[in-house]
Formats: sequence, structure tokens, C-alpha cells
Amino acid sequence: MRVNQMDHPMPNPIQLSKDDLPLQRFYRWEKERADKVFLTQPIGGGAVRDITWAQAGDELRRMASWLQAQGWPAGSTVAILGKNSAHWILADLAIWMAGYVSVPIYPTFNGQALRYILEHSEAKACFVGKLDDTLSLQDGVPASVPLITLPLAPSSVKGASWDQLIASSAPLAGQPVRDGESLCTIIYTSGTTGNPKGVMHKFSALTWGLKAAAARIAMNSEDRYISYLPLAHVAERMVIEQGVLHNGSRVFFAESLDTFVQDLQRARPTVFFSVPRLWVKFQQGVHHKLPAAKLKRLLGLPLIGWLVRRKVLKGLGLDQCRIAAGGAAPMPPEVLHWYRDLGLDLIEVYGMTENSGVSHATLPGTFRPGTVGLPYDGIESRIDPTSGEIQMRCPALMLGYYKDPVQTAASFTDDGWLRTGDKGQIGTDGCLRITGRVKDIFKTSKGKYVAPAPIEDLLVTHPDIEACAVTGANFSQPLALVMLSADAITNCASAQGKAALIESLKAHLKAVNAKLEPHEKLECLAIVTTPWTPENGFVTPTLKVKRARIEDVYANRYQGWIAQATPVVWADA
Repeated sequence: MRVNQMDHPMPNPIQLSKDDLPLQRFYRWEKERADKVFLTQPIGGGAVRDITWAQAGDELRRMASWLQAQGWPAGSTVAILGKNSAHWILADLAIWMAGYVSVPIYPTFNGQALRYILEHSEAKACFVGKLDDTLSLQDGVPASVPLITLPLAPSSVKGASWDQLIASSAPLAGQPVRDGESLCTIIYTSGTTGNPKGVMHKFSALTWGLKAAAARIAMNSEDRYISYLPLAHVAERMVIEQGVLHNGSRVFFAESLDTFVQDLQRARPTVFFSVPRLWVKFQQGVHHKLPAAKLKRLLGLPLIGWLVRRKVLKGLGLDQCRIAAGGAAPMPPEVLHWYRDLGLDLIEVYGMTENSGVSHATLPGTFRPGTVGLPYDGIESRIDPTSGEIQMRCPALMLGYYKDPVQTAASFTDDGWLRTGDKGQIGTDGCLRITGRVKDIFKTSKGKYVAPAPIEDLLVTHPDIEACAVTGANFSQPLALVMLSADAITNCASAQGKAALIESLKAHLKAVNAKLEPHEKLECLAIVTTPWTPENGFVTPTLKVKRARIEDVYANRYQGWIAQATPVVWADA
């Protein structure tokens, strides 16, 4: 008997009509909000280009017309490679309007991964947008795949340009629609092991997921969003693209990391989603200007506290934000408390590519640190009593993995529940607590099991730790690798700065160990100054640490670090 399993499926309170599907929603706003701004794209030098719903309709109809003229069979795949931009979304819509299936690709994928996806998906063409470099294109694009350059693509990329193609193509007439049961997109997971897997979603799955989220968190046509996390990831695709299409609202795009604060202040989003690592960075940025102790004291003062809150949020560009959310990794409770003190009530969301990013979320106005809240209406969840795995089902589940029936079958239980691969517990209040990954748990030489994720959540609360990985299978005690932030690395250039950091990390390790069970206590912290990036393969494009890569590079040094018998060692020494 499994926990939370019902004798009968629960009624589905989220009902869809054909008018809820993405293209139908676009046609509605194209007509009703023709002159309203849909997309705001920075074009350099502080300038932006505003694209109205009517202008967007004209451009994507022309591109859809050109795509159809290529004579590819209905349901063919077309890829999109590039950083977020207005034309990334327009390309996606044009692909759908033309009767094809979109394949988004992370701009940080190397040439090998890019070639694998283009060949595996049998892409007929590939849109190329903003890229920091074009090295992956050199050996990652098969000769059989033509490139279409979006307006912000590097000038070195050779291919037919979006502007030229729409100038020479008449707009597609009418309102071509796609059936809700037809394949919409293949999202290749960034993956922490092996080749990316192509998650197949139909139109109705994405729409049902968006409506389930919207039933929990009300959004409207006056909302403003900013897009900066990869649109190739399901979370950004759902929150930004599907959210804006559903509500007829407006999305701003970020120009670069260097201009991100200005981009945020331009957008002043009312709905803002970020990963925990960036929420922590925002907090650290505030503390650089206003020390934590002083800020806390000021916030406790009548009237002054209100003014300080307003000033801090305005400086972040979040003074108009009414829905703030975090996901993709657990949020440290201390960070949730800090933002709550500022007046920003962060919602934690939980989901994965295979369920359209829709599963659980904390309720606005409630405070459940350490949990990801309750399932959305229409979603069933349970815990496998043997493995502790979280399993769920709903109408937003994937069709399966493209060309991979074996992995597809392995991802579902015999009775049709999705295996998430996450371990969890459901509290008496129904809230879900994620305790780690089923496969990440390891055993020490003492025969005790260690779950890395909760320990890592404690470690990353230190302001100088950018990312970390707890490891140590078959050792008497676990240890942790910690990657320093850029500011911490700079401060270590002086002997005094390095000594101060070591002492701070020693104190942090002591405080963390005091919260752990005896078999979980960390032997040492190994300091890493080499950045873990998607480009060098240490993290995924959504900044999840690739444990296999960590083990490959560092495992043969664990014994030497432990032998130093000191709380803090230098991994790069």
C-alpha cells in the first residue's frame, strides 16, 4: 500500500477548452490587444524595441508562411538555439503556427550535445539567436540543417536572416490551430548524466499545467514579467511564454548579466521567478551596501522600517512585485525569512520537465519554510513506502521520451504514476518536503546513509559559497566541496583576506555540523576557486551540480584532503 494513494482518481477541477490553447490565446490578444506592447527587447546602448501584439502577429505569420513553403511534412521538428529574446518566442509561435514541433536548445550546450540533439530530433532547420560565443556551431550543426538567424544573432553566424525572410514572405492568413493532443515541443533535459533526453509534450499538457498554476496564483493582462532564465528550460517556458500567452500580458527581456539590475528596474516586474542561487545573490548584493545587522535593526523601527523596505525593493527592481517565486532547488529557510522581512513573500514551486514544471507550490500568504507546499488542484501525489520516492500524476505529464521507450517505461509505475526521482515526506498539513534525490544518497564506510541535499542547503547560506557538493561514499565521514563566489576569490588575493575567509568557513562548518546527525557531520570543506559552469560541465544550464562530473575530477583527491586533518583545505592547490 502506497502513501496517499487514492482508491479512485480525484476529480479534475481544471477544465480546458480549445480556446485555452497557446495559438488560440495568441489570436485573441492579437485582436483584443493589438496596439498593446507584448514584448520589450533591449537592443544595446540602453535602447529597447517594443513589439505590439499586432506587430508580433505580422512577423510570426510571415515566418510561418516561409516555414510552410519549405514543404516539410506536418509535425516536423524545428530547433531554436539562443539566449532569451523576443524573437525566441516569436520563432516558437511561428513553428507551431506552421504545423511543426519546436525543439528548444540551451545556448550553453557544447558542440557534441548540440549535434546530438539536432540529429536525434531530426530537426529540419535551426533558428539561432543571441549567443555569447559560436564555438558550438562549428562542429555541432550537421550540414543538412540550415540556420535561420534571429535579429540579435552574432554577425558571424551564416544563414538566412529572420528579417530577410519575413520581408519576402506574405503573412499566413486566417487562424491556423493545433489540436490539443498533438505534439507541441520536445524539451531536451540538461541532464546530470548521459545524453539529454527529449521530453515530449502535447499542447494540452502545457495549457493544463499553466491553468493549474493560475488557479493557485492569480495573474492578469496588466502583469509584467522579465525573462532571463533559459527559455529552453520548462520553468521559464511555462512562467514566461505560456503565462504571457494565457493572460495577454507583457514580457521584458534582460540584455546581459552586466545590465541585469537596470533591466529589472526597467521592467519592474509584477511576477518574478528566480532560482535560489540568484535570490541569495540579490540578498548578498544588498548586504554589500547595507550590512545585515544594520538592515535588521532598521527594519525593526516604526516608519523607518517601511521606508527602508521600499528603498531596498526599489533598488532591486522588485518594488512592484506581487508574485515572487523560487524553484529548481530548495530555498534556504533563512533566505525566505529575509525576504519576508522585506515584505516579499516568496512562493516555493516544485516541478520537473516531465510534468510541465507543475506539481506543488506553497500558498501565497502562508509560510512553510523547508517545504514546497501543497499539490495544485487536479494533481495527485504520493510517497513510495519502500524507496521514499515522490510520485505524482496529472494531465500535464509528458507523452514520453522521444525515441526512447525503455526510459519512458522506467519513468512510470505500472499504474501510471510519474517517478520523480526525488525523495520526500508529506507532513500532517499535506505539505511536501523534499529530502534529496533517490540516486544521490550514498553510504559511508560505517554503513550509514547520507542525503547530500539537506546538508548542501545549510552550506550555501554562507555568503562566500556560490555552490557546493556533499560527497564521500565509503569514507567514514562525508566531506563537501564548496565553490567560492567571485567576490570571495578576489578577496583571497591577499594573505589577510584568505586567512579571514578560512576562519569564517571554519566557523560555518562548525555551525553546520552542530545541526547534523553524527554520521552526517562533515570531515572538511574543500575550497574550489575554479568556477563550475555549464560550459565546463560541472553544472547544468539551470545550475544543478553534476555529481558525476565532480566525482570524475576530484574523487582521487578526497583521501588526501581528509589526511590533512584540517577543517578547510584548498582543492585547487
